[in-house]
Amino acid sequence: MYPLHDALTDELRQELKAHDDFTAGLLARRGIRTGAEAETFLSPSYEAHIHDPLLILNLEKAAKRVASALDTNEKIAVWSDYDCDGIPGGVILHDFLKKVGANFCNYIPHRHNEGYGVNIPGIEQLARDGVQLVITVDSGITDLEAVARAKELGMDVIVTDHHLPGDILPDAFAVIDPKQHGETYPFRELCGAGLAWKLVCAVLTVGFTGREAIPEGWEKWLLDMAGLATIADMVPLTGENRVIAKYGLLVMRKSPRLGLNRLCKVARVDQRKITEDDVAFMIAPRVNAASRMGDPRDAFTLLTTTDETIADTLAKKLEAVNRSRRAASGAITRAVHEKLAHRKETEEIPEVIVLGDPDWRPGLLGLVASGIADEYERPVFLWGREGSQVLKGSCRGGPGGLHVVDLMTAAGDVLSEFGGHAAAGGFSLLPENVFQLEERFIQAFHTLPPPGGDDRFSRADAHITPSEATRELLSRLTRMAPFGMSNPKPTFVMRGVLLQKVSWFGKSEEHLRITITNAVDDFDEHAIEAIAFYATRELGSSVKLLTAGSTATILATLEQDLFTRGQPVRLRLVAIT
Repeated sequence: MYPLHDALTDELRQELKAHDDFTAGLLARRGIRTGAEAETFLSPSYEAHIHDPLLILNLEKAAKRVASALDTNEKIAVWSDYDCDGIPGGVILHDFLKKVGANFCNYIPHRHNEGYGVNIPGIEQLARDGVQLVITVDSGITDLEAVARAKELGMDVIVTDHHLPGDILPDAFAVIDPKQHGETYPFRELCGAGLAWKLVCAVLTVGFTGREAIPEGWEKWLLDMAGLATIADMVPLTGENRVIAKYGLLVMRKSPRLGLNRLCKVARVDQRKITEDDVAFMIAPRVNAASRMGDPRDAFTLLTTTDETIADTLAKKLEAVNRSRRAASGAITRAVHEKLAHRKETEEIPEVIVLGDPDWRPGLLGLVASGIADEYERPVFLWGREGSQVLKGSCRGGPGGLHVVDLMTAAGDVLSEFGGHAAAGGFSLLPENVFQLEERFIQAFHTLPPPGGDDRFSRADAHITPSEATRELLSRLTRMAPFGMSNPKPTFVMRGVLLQKVSWFGKSEEHLRITITNAVDDFDEHAIEAIAFYATRELGSSVKLLTAGSTATILATLEQDLFTRGQPVRLRLVAIT
């Protein structure tokens, strides 16, 4: 169980000879094939590895249009999505436009009342408000009708988006999307906020009236929001994203942004030591909760305010909203498990899980789908309804590596709209099509080539004993950080360890804590703690059978326990048998 990854070829080992076997193996499994690539990965540099923004297709044209609007005091509207990519992206452009004294406003569609993307009523309202230039963030690439309506009303639109475009691009003044045909930029996986930051850099490069008043390098302070979104939005933490994430974390630790400071406090995160895990599991869910359970402008205002009272109030509000979100998501997760348990009584779970309920809130389904996809190791599509007759849902590909947009494309005849990334997406459909949705997805699944797979849960990066899980080893791993998509945390297998203690904690005792040792006669000296949050969901129901005194083989990652005196090394369980 949990064999190690295959050894490197002699040729590849020679290429990576500057590194020890363990590090060389980690690098190779991340697609690194040369010593130069290894140096770039291990030592990401802002100066050396951030590309010229003007290399992005159409970005110079867009930057000059923004500069012209600044010179003539045209009213600019920033239309951003309502998630933890669009909101930070909107904050980036807000901070820049405020800094340069622009005439501007920020528009964030309400998830439940307006839905995703650029819509015609919103565009018409902006026209009535005198807007002459609209800049989209993390949306717009498939909103052909809304962009066309803006043009009819005399507004220019700059679309900045990173989602997959359709066959036809919007008729915008400029379309900025690294995934569009003809793009030659060296890195194509920027998130929406990353592109917003690139647009700011490009405008600063082409210049405008008053440019000289902006200090050189000021744009680096905006990396807190670009880094937040890059980590939160499930884009690969490789290439330029790795640089943005790394420097974004550095800026977050020093950022004077009141909203970020207050959000860290309510989430019990030490801002001075904030990590990618803090962003992904503590900060981003609270930002996303604003739109999923209420008004996305609460999160936007929190991250842009300079008023301490407003920051305190909104941070506490997002904390309360996030608790409500967790409760609502938990109720849906339990309902999904009940439906699947009932189905398992009579048949096998299909290759693609498709479930829904008109009472489920669409804004919560991505979170639930992610957990179910990981647990059942297959694609999951969940739908609900809110505010209209159209059903809306979210999907996740799971650890198998299947591209959900490819799957939705193959089954597109039953969907009204769809889009997303390789691992995650959203869709809508008419109620009459819901009864054939599962059948069409399963048929489509069998037309696609087999996915590459993800052996994260079956293979380990190294075999160690509890006594070898040391600070020194954890320190060596930090060179590989920040971890995330396409750069997972290294996993370690420990065979035949003794479970010295087994306990459960949390409000509903849903989290698992075990203490393990090398052997019976090594009872205290090399004991180490291992934890799993939402253990039955993450590890399977069999973990409820674990007892002190038994032995097990575990697969785990290493981390530092920041909440225990001395901040010892502990294990985060990935699997246990």
